[in-house]
This record gives sequence, structure tokens and C-alpha cells, in this order.
Amino acid sequence: VQLQASGGGLVQAGGSLRLSCKASRTILSVFLGDDMAWYRQAPGKQRELVASITSSGSTNFADSVKGRFTISRDNNKKTMFLQMNGLQPSDTAVYYCYLKRQLNTYWGQGTKVTVSS
Repeated sequence: VQLQASGGGLVQAGGSLRLSCKASRTILSVFLGDDMAWYRQAPGKQRELVASITSSGSTNFADSVKGRFTISRDNNKKTMFLQMNGLQPSDTAVYYCYLKRQLNTYWGQGTKVTVSS
């Protein structure tokens, strides 16, 4: 499986961005069983979970983004999304997509989000 993240950029505080993560080198029937997530890593900090979505569509969010971020997936396109609204400078980080398939995990290359105050 390969994961390609995109959608990052520079935005002012209060703005919005939509990140995408497309899975390739996998077939749909297998992808349907995968759990996915977004992590982020700010400079000098450890990587942290932002939001996750299971194969059945259950979602979970870090307290810091609840009410501002939404995670979703389009299985037919083998793509996961992260809609980020009300962005704050503290959201500045490299955002990574993650896929879990049974005992195996996969990471995308990351997309950088910078929020200016």
C-alpha cells in the first residue's frame, strides 16, 4: 500500500484547509477493511493522533481538534479526508496519513500545514 497526502499549505488563523490521503497499490475489497487516521508532528514535538476513522466509519478526535476538524473517507476513491476549520497557530505541523491493515501499518509522506496568526 502507498499513501499520498496532499492539501497542506499556509493559511491565516481562523481559516480552513482540506487534507486528502489517497491509497494506491491496493484493491478496493481489501481497502474497505482498513482503519485510517491522521497524525501530526509539530517542530520539536512528538507525533500525535489527530483523528481516526475505522473501516465501519467510526471516528475519534483529539480533544484539541474536536468541533473544528472532521474526518471522512470515500471508499470508492480509496481516499481519506481531513476537513480542518477554525485553524489555529497551534495546528501548525506536518500532517501524516496512516493506514492499519490487520497487523501491518503504513504511513504517507506528510503534508505541511502552517497557520499564521
